[in-house]
Formats: sequence, C-alpha cells, structure tokens
Amino acid sequence: MPIVGTAVMRAADAMLRALGGDSIGLVLPLPTETSNASFQLGLSDPGAQQVMLSPVVVRNLTTPAQGPRQRLEFLLSALAVADAVEAQGAASAEALFDAALGIQYLADLFHVENMSTDYFAGVAYLYHVVAVE
Repeated sequence: MPIVGTAVMRAADAMLRALGGDSIGLVLPLPTETSNASFQLGLSDPGAQQVMLSPVVVRNLTTPAQGPRQRLEFLLSALAVADAVEAQGAASAEALFDAALGIQYLADLFHVENMSTDYFAGVAYLYHVVAVE
C-alpha cells in the first residue's frame, strides 16, 4: 500500500478515536459445512458471531414519520474494517457488510440499509454504514 494511503488511513483512524471512538458489533452468520444435509433442509441453525469494530463514530439521522424508529450512520475506520475483512476471509468490505445479519449497537440490533466508502489517492479510508432499527 502506498505511504500516502497508509498515512490517510491512520489519520482517519485517529480522527474517529478523537471524536469518541465508540464500538459496534457486526453480527455475521457462522461458517457452515455445505455437506450437512440437515442444514440444507433448514433443520438446523448455524448460529451467529459478533465481530467487534472500533473506532466508530455514530450519528443520528432523521427518520420519516412512517419509517423506521431509529436510523443511524456509523462512520468506521478503514483499518478496523480491513482487519475484519481479513479475519473473516471476506472478498471485500462490501461483501462483509452484505453478509452481515445486523449491527449491534448498545442494546439494539440494526439492519444495514446501505454503505459507501470515502477514498483518497485510491485508498479507502472511511466507511459510512447507514442502518435502521
């Protein structure tokens, strides 16, 4: 990775820590064996695991009158997401969030609505994940 990209990622990470540096849990399904016939028939639950991501800054977003109860934007460090992608063996950050069952924040579980990425010099440094309750 270019030196400029690494410096930008570290700067974004430091900024998120300075702004509060919260933590969230990304809820992911546990890996399953594809040869298990009872799982293929839906007879067993493979379970879930929680991958902690930090630093994160959480912002409240407005919600429509007839929409979800709560809508949040999670600003995530690209360094933390890259570590999670590698640990989970995901193809990319997008694939990791697509596979997520939800985001655990405080006592609530949120559904991932969408995500976007901020880039500098071709390197991702910040992820925006919008989730609803």
